[in-house]
Amino acid sequence: MTTASDASVPATQQRDPQHRAPRKGALVFIDMQNIFADQAGQWGVSNYAEVEQAMARLRERDGSPVIWTRFVRDPEEHGAWADYYDRWDECRAEPESAVWDLTSPVREGDQVLSMPTFSKWGEQLAEMTKDYDRLVLAGVATDCCVIGTALGAVDAGKWVTVLTDACGGGTKEVHDQAMAIMDCFNPMLTLMTVDEYLNS
Repeated sequence: MTTASDASVPATQQRDPQHRAPRKGALVFIDMQNIFADQAGQWGVSNYAEVEQAMARLRERDGSPVIWTRFVRDPEEHGAWADYYDRWDECRAEPESAVWDLTSPVREGDQVLSMPTFSKWGEQLAEMTKDYDRLVLAGVATDCCVIGTALGAVDAGKWVTVLTDACGGGTKEVHDQAMAIMDCFNPMLTLMTVDEYLNS
């Protein structure tokens, strides 16, 4: 039966509520690399070890496909990137440097995406996740590459879940600020702990 309210909505915009529920998800683990694990470095993430432990626990209980991303400096340093690396001069490592290596083991079937940008969303990640409605994000840094990737995916129409206790920022304060900003995009973007996600 078509209701009066339905009649005012074009057929192409009418959706069964079940259509809107995300059906399949992929885990996107963002930038778990030596350069962010180094507590003495300019880009050290204060709770890196705790983030890594939370992600390992997630993997043990969730069989979803995993995509690892890596931030790798572009030696060309186009435009404003030169100013950025002037500020963070200790991070001006060559692309083949071990500082960009992942700190967690990549398992058979995992995919790895390396990019020189904060946001890892783009044509490559879109292609990698074309069969998945939902992206579940964890990693570092919350206030940089995590939020950048999350908002890019939201703009593309993905449902995004960010795992609050499996992310870390340079400080707890900036981590909390980034989470507060992302919470503004609910219901397209939802915040959950690892346990809340596993039990959902």
